[in-house]
Amino acid sequence: MSRNQAYLNMLDASSKIQWNVAMMLEAKAVEAEKIRNWTLNHLHGHSFDEHEKQVSDPLSVHEQIVEVLEGLTKLQTGLSSNLKAVLTTDEGDSGGSNDMGSMFGGGGGFDLGEMGK
Repeated sequence: MSRNQAYLNMLDASSKIQWNVAMMLEAKAVEAEKIRNWTLNHLHGHSFDEHEKQVSDPLSVHEQIVEVLEGLTKLQTGLSSNLKAVLTTDEGDSGGSNDMGSMFGGGGGFDLGEMGK
């Protein structure tokens, strides 16, 4: 398998992962909306025995949401590193630049002047 084919496979896998993440997030959003509606209609201050319980239950839900967001952030960081590997060349890596701004005309393999030809 050529290097270009391997890069295309990486991009294809990355796009499939992104699509699956989007579908999971969409399902989570629908679920969250249902929970919000149920909470607004059924939970009131008198539903809890004590104030501490009233505060601790929502905090546990928020902790779970933060864990999901942290996991998604790690996933996106990994996907970003794969995309950087595809978009940069060996010449671009030797420049010491870690951002993708050098990819256009800065030795990253693309020359904006050639796009109009």
